[in-house]
Amino acid sequence: MMAAVHDGSGTLIQSRYRLNELIGRGGMGEVWLALDESLGRRVAVKCLKPLSPAADAGFTRILQERFRREARVAASLQHRGVTVVHDFGEHDGVLFLVMELLDGRNLLQVLDDARRQPLPVPDLMDIAEQVASALAYTHAQGIVHRDLKPANIIRLSDGAVKICDFGIARLGHDIGFTSRLTGTGIAMGTPHYMSPEQIGASEVDQRSDLYSFGCVLYELATGAPPFDMDDAWAVLVAHRDTVPEPLCAGRPDLPQELERLILDLLAKAPDDRPQNAADVGGRLKAMRGAAERPVVPAAPLPSWARDLASDSGARATRAFHAAAPPRHELTGAWSTRTASGAVAPAPEQLATLAARHTEGIDLERLGRWQEAYDLHTAVAAERDRALGTEHPDTLTSRHEAASCLARLGRTEDAMRLYDYVAGVRQRVLGADHPDTLAARHEAAYALGRLGLHLEAHQGYSAVLAARERTLGAEHPDTLRCRHNLAFNLGRLGRLDEAHAMAVELAAVRAGVLGPDHPETLVTRYEVGYVLGQLGHWAEALEVYGEVAAAHERTQGAGHQDTLAARYEMGICLGRLGRSAEALELYRDLVAARTRTAGPSDAETLRARHALGVNLGRLGRWDQALAEAGTVAEIREQALGADHPDTLVSKREVAVGLGWLGRWETALDVYREVADARTRVLGPAHPDTLTSRNDEAHCLEQLGRSAEALALYRKVAAQQGGPQRL
Repeated sequence: MMAAVHDGSGTLIQSRYRLNELIGRGGMGEVWLALDESLGRRVAVKCLKPLSPAADAGFTRILQERFRREARVAASLQHRGVTVVHDFGEHDGVLFLVMELLDGRNLLQVLDDARRQPLPVPDLMDIAEQVASALAYTHAQGIVHRDLKPANIIRLSDGAVKICDFGIARLGHDIGFTSRLTGTGIAMGTPHYMSPEQIGASEVDQRSDLYSFGCVLYELATGAPPFDMDDAWAVLVAHRDTVPEPLCAGRPDLPQELERLILDLLAKAPDDRPQNAADVGGRLKAMRGAAERPVVPAAPLPSWARDLASDSGARATRAFHAAAPPRHELTGAWSTRTASGAVAPAPEQLATLAARHTEGIDLERLGRWQEAYDLHTAVAAERDRALGTEHPDTLTSRHEAASCLARLGRTEDAMRLYDYVAGVRQRVLGADHPDTLAARHEAAYALGRLGLHLEAHQGYSAVLAARERTLGAEHPDTLRCRHNLAFNLGRLGRLDEAHAMAVELAAVRAGVLGPDHPETLVTRYEVGYVLGQLGHWAEALEVYGEVAAAHERTQGAGHQDTLAARYEMGICLGRLGRSAEALELYRDLVAARTRTAGPSDAETLRARHALGVNLGRLGRWDQALAEAGTVAEIREQALGADHPDTLVSKREVAVGLGWLGRWETALDVYREVADARTRVLGPAHPDTLTSRNDEAHCLEQLGRSAEALALYRKVAAQQGGPQRL
């Protein structure tokens, strides 16, 4: 290793990364806790061991070149289940990677902390699903890990799981060597987790990672790897020739389906294993879905609902829900049931409440959300007094009030009210009743709006399982839930899963509803969005083009859905370097939006903003600056100086000023934006920190390096406190 590694901490690499503490050592290198002195953040630096002096020089050169290429690939991976690579390079002849520093324990440490006791089934399932998702993503990028083991899987303090060490993973395979130990002393795998094809001279693909994944799951489930012997050669031979012991003998609480999956992963022949990580993830989800179907004991019904236990009442309820439109309306048959001994409300009172409820719905259709909320809340209170807290009509009013809260931007309040309604409906109507599921679905949507995507995923998954069970896989409500689940998967970073689900759902909706049905096109729009997130901009452009054409055929060229799809086409064109085409598209879009909604409409200004961005990409910075200034001025007048859209436009003004070399003025604008975001969002919000970084960049351009460095460090400190690997 370089002198830094031999001599201890304190060495500075590339005048930037100061090695402070050795925190890991493996066959390929060492990992150091380091400080990135340019940004003031703590990082992990992994240094590749040089080969012995006797090693072939050509081999060494090829190995280093492969390391550089693989480091670039690792740096390009963008998934919540993969460790982030910030930088890579060479120092004193030694190659290194700079990675994020993780606050957590690797799974080997987790097992050791538990004195090799197996993990509880819920923890095991959670880890398995997250690792399967990360492997599905990396395999889709053409990356095979080749050294998957508990020590390379980190469980963070918040429960998230990340796979490490993708930077060196495929080197041996790529340069034409097998995975056995060679004369160079490089181990291309760890014996306890190596696949049979790694041990032999066979070709290795993603299914080798799945075998190693099976070894990891076996150890987490039993406390020991499948072949737990001290002699490395004996372990290798066992991987090749010996069938692993069943897990259930020492772990009777392990679900049979999970044991079957682990043993399938440990099949000797790659063709006998699951063929990809997405399949593994699907099997794990199905197991969790089955586990989430508890048998709910029947709760005592309130007196007003007891008569519904009869067959005739049940038939009436089913008939109503089969014929009811998507919006929640009155149940009618239950409107005169009251508590035992209480005086039933007069029909005139119920009719008045029903009329007021309908009035609230009409206010919603007009977008008068505050008035609708006030009315629904008042009707709910009167229905509570007249019919009871748990009466379906009372809950319908509360459901509508929650919908208004969501539209008013009071998402957290809406979520709490949806949760309340869902809880009462589950107690009274049952967990699988359509009204219960409707409230649970809306609660999941609110969670997603709050950025709680993992919780939203859990909510959608449970509702989807119930709707598939009770309504069927192709019922419109089931398909809506699948759409939202796919959307939410994308926000979780599980883009390949989101794409696969959206493509499948679009095909189902096309078959059930027709290819040009609005709900089919909504899902195809989501397919385009996920393709863009995956960087497949040409494919995304094609999908958005087809969606725009379909909307134009069915709804007209000026319809908002047509224009929304065309806006996304412009984004794709810009990403593909076709800014001249994007510019013309946005000119047409601005004209269309102006005709249909006016020059100050939010979507008109959004299109004008994009037009200005593409002017800048074409180097027409004077025009780009003028466009950004106009949009910023209109947005400030219409929305206020501190509105996020206004600040985005002002930032674009600063960008233009910088490109024109007017750094002093740009600095003033960047500071204005940063100060506003600090007031509105707080000093540690990501958008605020981005603005402070912009400000620091300006200071650099003005030659004020000391101020710039101090600001960069301040930003880095606010992005996260001390962490440990």
